[in-house]
Amino acid sequence: MTICCHFGNIENLRIVSEKALREFAEKHSDAVAALLTWRKIVRQADWKNGAEVKATFPNSDMVGDKTVFDIALNRFRLIVFISFRTRKVFIKAILTHKQYDKGEWKK
Repeated sequence: MTICCHFGNIENLRIVSEKALREFAEKHSDAVAALLTWRKIVRQADWKNGAEVKATFPNSDMVGDKTVFDIALNRFRLIVFISFRTRKVFIKAILTHKQYDKGEWKK
């Protein structure tokens, strides 16, 4: 499944650098459906704080000022910074679980 056509319009929250989603999906086709679902939910969200994020995604975790989402049954990790004030979600990294465990993304 090609993902290029699926990432486009902006809704309630703006996802900054959807290019990272496309590029990751090109390399990891088993992440496409989960990333599309995550993107759809986020773009329709009206989150005001981390508790609302956690209510939507119970398996998400706050790590410092970033939010980590489990993607595709925890095979991948999506790390973002959410600015509730500006209504933007900044993609910081999308990693395999093995890459995530190394912890280099925290630097």
